[in-house]
Amino acid sequence: MRGPKIVAAGVAAALALAACGGSGQAGTESKGGEFTYWSMWRADEPQAKVIKAAIDRFQAETGTKVKVEWQGRDVRQKIGPAIAANKAPDLWDQGADVVATTALAGQAADLSKVYDAEIPGEGKKVSEVIDAKYVDALPKDPEGNSRWLVPYELISTALFYNAADPALATPPATWAEFIELCETLKGAGKACLASDGELGWENFLTLDTLLVRDNGPGTLRKIYDDKSGAGWDAPGVLESAKRMEQLVKGGHVISGYDASKYPAQQTNWAKGKAAFLMNGSWVASEVATLVGPDWKMGALPVPVTKGGNTETNVILMGFSVPKRAKNPEPAMRFLAYFLKKENLGKIATETKNITPRADIPAPAELAGVQKTLTENPVRSILDNVTGDYGDKVLYPAFLELWHGKIGAEQFVAKAKEAHIQYWKTAS
Repeated sequence: MRGPKIVAAGVAAALALAACGGSGQAGTESKGGEFTYWSMWRADEPQAKVIKAAIDRFQAETGTKVKVEWQGRDVRQKIGPAIAANKAPDLWDQGADVVATTALAGQAADLSKVYDAEIPGEGKKVSEVIDAKYVDALPKDPEGNSRWLVPYELISTALFYNAADPALATPPATWAEFIELCETLKGAGKACLASDGELGWENFLTLDTLLVRDNGPGTLRKIYDDKSGAGWDAPGVLESAKRMEQLVKGGHVISGYDASKYPAQQTNWAKGKAAFLMNGSWVASEVATLVGPDWKMGALPVPVTKGGNTETNVILMGFSVPKRAKNPEPAMRFLAYFLKKENLGKIATETKNITPRADIPAPAELAGVQKTLTENPVRSILDNVTGDYGDKVLYPAFLELWHGKIGAEQFVAKAKEAHIQYWKTAS
C-alpha cells in the first residue's frame, strides 16, 4: 500500500449536508444482531484476509451477522455522500487523515464505549492495550472528542536504510552528524538520499518533520490556521527550508531524481545505490523482493536539530462508526473483539505491519520503527492538516525547491502566496 494522501476535501461538501444527524451511541454488552461494514481493502489484500477471518470467528461465536463490502480505496469518495443520504454503513475503515473529515464535520460516533470495553478473553480494556498518545494525536471533533477512531495498524515515516551497511553502522543523532555522513558518502561516490522526484507528499515528509524539529509541535498547523499567511514568516520556517536546500545544493540526492518517476529511485535505493530513503513503513514490504539476502532494514528518524524535538510521525489506520449508523452496537462489539491478540497479531505476522498494541511485536524489518514509536511522543503527519492544502499550497512550491529550481527564500515566498490565495478561494 502506498502512503495515504490527504484527500478529504471531496468528502467535506457531502458531509456538510449531514451536519444535523442523530446520534449512534451504543453499548458493547449484548450479542447477536447485524451490521454493515465497508472496507478500504480489496478482498484479495492481506489486511482483508485478516479482517475476514476475524469476522468469520466473530459471527460464529456471537451469532452476529456482518455484511461486508470490500470497497477498496474508493470508500473515501463514497462515505461522504452515503452519510449525507443517510445510507452509510455501520462501520468503515480508512486512514485517520481521511476519517478525520467525517469527525470534524460531527459525523463520527464517539467510540469511548469501545475504549472502555473489555477485550474478550483477555481481562483488559481496549484503553489498556492502546497507548492513549496515539488517540490523543487525532484532532478533536466539535464535541471535543478524539476517540472517533479505533486503530488496528500504525504507519510511521523514517529515513530507511540498510543497517548491515558498514558505512551506516553508527546512525547520526543530529542534523549536523547527518550532513557530515552525507559528505562522507559523497566522497566515497555514493548518494546519501534516494528520491522519486515526482512524489510531492513523500518528498515533503522530511520538511514536515524538520518544521517540528526547528519550531516545536504543531508548527504546520499554526501556519495553516493563520489565514493571513504570517505563519510562513517565522524565522524557523525558513531555517527548515534551508536544510532541504542544503541537501539539494550539497549534491546529496541521487543523480536524476528530479526527473524520475516512482519506483525508479526507490528501486535504486533497494539495490544499494543510495544510503537513505525517506518513506513510510510500507516500503519494507514494497522492496522485500528487491533487497539482497544480507540486507537488514534500519529506520532513522529525521535527526534532531537545535530544539531537540523527537516527535515521531504516525498515521493510524482504523475503524470508524458513522454517528447516524443504524446498528452501531454490534459494530462496536466487533471492534473490541478484533483487538484480541489472536486477531490483531495477524496484522503483524501476515500483513507485515505494526499494530497499536506494544505487546504485539512488529515484523522484524519494522522493529526499529516500532521501537521509535513506543519510546517517543508522536504527532499526526502534516499536523492533521486535511483537505487539498498539500496539493494547492505545499507540494508545488516544495518540489521546485527539491528539484533545485528555486532556493529556500523563494520557496517560503511562493508557499505564502499560495496559502493566501488558498484561503481567499476557500472563503
